[in-house]
Amino acid sequence: MPTIAGSLRSTAHRVPDAEALLFGDRSLTYRELDAEVDRYAAALRASGVAQGDRVCLMSGNSDLFVLAFYAVQRLGAVFVPVNPASAPPEVAHLMADSGATVLLVAGPLLDRVPDGTPSMSLEDLAAAAAAATPYADDADVLETDDALILYTSGTTGKPKGALFDHRRSMLVAMSLVPSLGMRAGDRFLHVAPLYHAAELAIMLVPGTVIGVKHVVLPSFDPAAVLEVMERERVTMFFGVPTMFQLMMRVPGAADRDLSAWRTGLFGAAPMPAHAIEQMVGTWPGVAFMQLCGQTEAGPSGIYSTHEQVLERPDASGRQGVVFTEARVVDEDFEDVAPGGTGELLLRSETVMKGYWNNPDATEAAFHDGWLRTGDIARLDADGYMTLVDRLKDMIITGGRNVYSIEVENVLAGHPDVVDAAVVARPHPDFGESIVAVVTLADGASLTLDELRDHCRPLIADYKIPHDLVVTSIPRNASGKILKHQLRAQLV
Repeated sequence: MPTIAGSLRSTAHRVPDAEALLFGDRSLTYRELDAEVDRYAAALRASGVAQGDRVCLMSGNSDLFVLAFYAVQRLGAVFVPVNPASAPPEVAHLMADSGATVLLVAGPLLDRVPDGTPSMSLEDLAAAAAAATPYADDADVLETDDALILYTSGTTGKPKGALFDHRRSMLVAMSLVPSLGMRAGDRFLHVAPLYHAAELAIMLVPGTVIGVKHVVLPSFDPAAVLEVMERERVTMFFGVPTMFQLMMRVPGAADRDLSAWRTGLFGAAPMPAHAIEQMVGTWPGVAFMQLCGQTEAGPSGIYSTHEQVLERPDASGRQGVVFTEARVVDEDFEDVAPGGTGELLLRSETVMKGYWNNPDATEAAFHDGWLRTGDIARLDADGYMTLVDRLKDMIITGGRNVYSIEVENVLAGHPDVVDAAVVARPHPDFGESIVAVVTLADGASLTLDELRDHCRPLIADYKIPHDLVVTSIPRNASGKILKHQLRAQLV
């Protein structure tokens, strides 16, 4: 089985003149992309990166992101994407935990690099690559070699790194191509962040395997997305539900010539049923499919076809993607009866090897070969599965995961806060908003702006609470926060 970079090489040999990458005014064929990757790999090797080294990358969407990603893979190094919204302490933790050799960083983000961190700007890497002799010695990279560490937060608030080898990553690609109906010659639009497992593993890698054109935008602007989709004849687009809803609000959205658009993929957060109805009415020629996966699974999971989305817009998925089995089990790991609720389990060869340098967490994540997702799902009589709660108290705002305990730890560091809890409140556009519930010291006062100023240097902006409630926090006899009571008070 080819490696990640080997799949690019294979596609370049098969369709060398096919369009591969478009970013701004820069366009590359697969022959040109493959050759550029060789030069970037040579520049990285000259800087000291060796096979097996971990390389962190902190960047927004760009052509340089794609080139650096495949260059790391060509060297046989391990790619570790970092959210470009991360604060310096968060970056420092990922660098230390992964043992990364270097942090590659987009120039505008250099001020987020922690002091003393070995780093190189992507712009400097590009300049070095332009003068480098192409690297082509990738024959020693095997499908069983480690390829990716994708960090995901856990109940402790500290991110855990899900580790994947090349074989697992290629199996993800092989499973998604038939499940989602990807075709050679498709034109994929990448506007969701490439650092995220969904865009990286679901769109970029499988698309390269079959030879699609990757159209990359630096950020999401609904009007710009529609303009690019029309101009570039985009056929497949993945976005979080908020993106689709904002796109529909653009004046003339239904009048654009989007006749090439065949498939709209959404996931990372629930899509309101009324929004699906509006999407079908706005773009009747598009097949909308729902994905519900987990980073640790590759990020494979369950999904619904267009027909199933129309039949049950409220459900999270009807079946596992190709190569993936799904079960809903009770506390004894027995399958629940139709109508029952339990934990969603997944089994597939796309599932992570384990958590990087964390054997205890790895052991806890599996039961008898099945990945424990920590998500509570209802299994309906017709086979549909619907997520109804999350064991890990995860908040999904604008398609991005926020773990309450991580934010709570930051709130607890405020000198006037004696107790803190973080819960979600429904939001019509972003799915959920983050609410900080705090108990203050006697005589103290605190505004939302003051609280946000406290959080800003410690966590990424999207994790900072949107609302503040000052009150006592209910706890049970063992001291556990009764979050269901707080949520009920906020509805």
